[in-house]
Amino acid sequence: MAFVDRQRELQALQREYEREASSLVVLYGRRRVGKTELIRHFIAEKPSLYFLATEESEAMNREAFQRQVAEFLENDLLRDSLFARWEPIFEQLAAASRERRIVLVFDEFQYIAKSSPAFLSVFQRIWDTRLKNANVMVILCGSLVSMMLTQTLHHSSPLYGRRTAQLHLRPIPFAHYAEFFAGNLSKEELVKRYSITGGVPKYIEMFTQGTNLSQAIEENILAPSSFLFDEPTFLLQQEVSDIGSYFSILRVIAAGNHKLSKIATTLQQKQTNLPRYLKVLMDLDLLAQEVPVTEANPEKSKRGLYQIRDHFIRFWFQFIYPNRSYLEMGHFDVVLHRLKKNFIDTQVSFVYEQICQEMLWELSAERKLPCLLERVGRWWDSSHEIDVVGLSEESGVLVLGECKFWAGAVGGNVLVELEKKSSFVDWHRGDRRLFYVIFSIHGFSEDLQCTAKAREDVLLLS
Repeated sequence: MAFVDRQRELQALQREYEREASSLVVLYGRRRVGKTELIRHFIAEKPSLYFLATEESEAMNREAFQRQVAEFLENDLLRDSLFARWEPIFEQLAAASRERRIVLVFDEFQYIAKSSPAFLSVFQRIWDTRLKNANVMVILCGSLVSMMLTQTLHHSSPLYGRRTAQLHLRPIPFAHYAEFFAGNLSKEELVKRYSITGGVPKYIEMFTQGTNLSQAIEENILAPSSFLFDEPTFLLQQEVSDIGSYFSILRVIAAGNHKLSKIATTLQQKQTNLPRYLKVLMDLDLLAQEVPVTEANPEKSKRGLYQIRDHFIRFWFQFIYPNRSYLEMGHFDVVLHRLKKNFIDTQVSFVYEQICQEMLWELSAERKLPCLLERVGRWWDSSHEIDVVGLSEESGVLVLGECKFWAGAVGGNVLVELEKKSSFVDWHRGDRRLFYVIFSIHGFSEDLQCTAKAREDVLLLS
């Protein structure tokens, strides 16, 4: 599969490589997001040693690391000896770096510290005494997000304060999604596939073969033997011990319960029991807390809603988890029928709104709006909702948008309704400029196109 996007991440890594001093980079992100592929792309033409740690003991990892270093340096001493400590191995690497800059990658770094917590202090001492003044770039990479945060970035870690950069690798945005597909898929088809795979390269890879989406879903997700059938279980069981509690939370949110009080009531739990679980899910990029974009103090807002951030996880809890019994018995047709009936309304339309929010940021950056936006998100009150809202405090501009993943063209009535809803948005009322953006997957009616041409405050995007 083609290597797509990641230019900013590659530039950040290159800047660290070109530092005159040593460099210690922490690279982390959820599984399947493409961390290893990014590293391989970066080190392809550089003197580098890539070491993949395992869940074996520290001693087994140290022995494997010593063998790789021996081969990399063509060092007979390391080949023929067996060290009981890490320090002599790193001494050889530090000595070799006098002749050339070396990139040293520890992939799945968290496994070594998991098997031996003292390793973090050992590595801290090695960095301080041997690597800090050497001509090396060290990349500590890991998939267990909660553990990587604790082991490398938290103030309680022995490595705290020693990193020179950190990269949290996130899914690839929709703007680059089409680059994964060799054929000329329509935007409608791309949005549908993106609503399942999100920007996770490993998932995308499984949906680039052929053009039949239903067949791809059946082969890669619905079949109990398929790679993605039980993916959320594998994803969470690596990160948490009480997997059942996290599954329950994701299940009730996927069912439409987004307020903390509603989630607690549905789970028959006290609200005070939930925040620690919700924080873990947010750290894993699986969940996001959303407040109306116009809130002046979002951190203190009591209007927050919890949304499943990961598109595949949301799809799985919508359509796979509730139907596992049918799938285990081979009744794929039942699930496909439910999918066909609800896929657009409950999954695709929601993801399309998020894509439109990304597009609004792009429009702002490309100076296609009246101002540079400072915030983009959704807005709602007790009776009304607007799909996409952007605002600029500096310019006093409020951009309101509607996103329609409809089978037909969008008509002028959508703009009329959006203008009516604008009166309910209590932001700089009486002292603001309004601008309207309508997003449609299948274009616009002639009357709406004529209206947009005649007005400077209306933009149509399909």
